[in-house]
Amino acid sequence: VQLQASGGGLVQAGGSLRLSCVVSGRAGRSSSLAWFRQAPGKEREFVSTIRPSDGRMYVADSVKGRFKISRVRAENTVYLQMDNLKPEDAAVYYCAAAEKSHIILSAIRAEDSYDYWGQGTLVTVSS
Repeated sequence: VQLQASGGGLVQAGGSLRLSCVVSGRAGRSSSLAWFRQAPGKEREFVSTIRPSDGRMYVADSVKGRFKISRVRAENTVYLQMDNLKPEDAAVYYCAAAEKSHIILSAIRAEDSYDYWGQGTLVTVSS
């Protein structure tokens, strides 16, 4: 299983970016997919996930109303649309995939719920 993330870059505060992650291999259409991020000097944190078992999406409170996750099954791709970016959103963003199609709510934010990780894409937000 491989995950290839792209779409990061430099953007001014208030701007938008769309991240993409192509999933290849066995973990694909039935897998829960998620985005995490890690800012310099901080631990990696959950951003958003989409759960194919019921189609539900979850986002971290810090990005609610600004970020939206989506998935195109035919392309085996998950996207993260990021609007109204803030300097505190600057981080390396990672996509992740789980073997399970359903992760219980209490575990969706945990890194160890996901089995495969992409290499990360850097998002820089200037103030």
